[in-house]
Amino acid sequence: MTSAISSTTASTATTTGSASAGSTTAAAAQDRFLKLLVAQLNNQDPMNPMDNAQMTTQMAQLDTVSGIQQLNSTVKSMADQFTSMQAMQGASIVGHDVIVNGSNLTLNAGVGKGAVSLSGAADSVKVDIVSAGGQVLDTLNLGAQSAGQHAFSWTTSAYAGRTDLSFQVTATSAGQSVTATPLVQNTVISANPSSTGLSLSLQGQTTPVAYSDIVSIL
Repeated sequence: MTSAISSTTASTATTTGSASAGSTTAAAAQDRFLKLLVAQLNNQDPMNPMDNAQMTTQMAQLDTVSGIQQLNSTVKSMADQFTSMQAMQGASIVGHDVIVNGSNLTLNAGVGKGAVSLSGAADSVKVDIVSAGGQVLDTLNLGAQSAGQHAFSWTTSAYAGRTDLSFQVTATSAGQSVTATPLVQNTVISANPSSTGLSLSLQGQTTPVAYSDIVSIL
């Protein structure tokens, strides 16, 4: 948590510095524009002076450029703050179990935990535990289930060392298929902020998952 706070402090300082640099650049651009405008007025043809419409147009262009620079600076500041908030949120869930989209089954102490989200009520829900080659190793019969999210766990000793397991869900109602979304329950061991967003490393899983893939935090 300390490292997350330090990272946020550094990010805030960087954002402040960027905003100051943006303000300095905008001020310099305005100064150059005004110098050019004054020079143009001083050297204009007395017989054909710049009319009010031309001057108004040039001033409007200055306001437009300045406004775009300020908008860019504001958007960048908001993006930096959002990244910092995500980093703090990620740090706060380290050590907690989360439910994420996916069907990879990680075994921790011989137990694999998952869940299924049903689009409607089902009179039969079955979970097949399969290997990377598609071989069905075991089947869990969850029976009749209502619409919504339902957790399950699979305890094994025969496959405790396997890291290539996944599961498939079959749900039916009166013989008709019911849409079933597989979900995985696992423990967050680290949060990794990056330029593309926050990712989470889960226990026993080599591939990080995106923070946006979290369905719920337990």
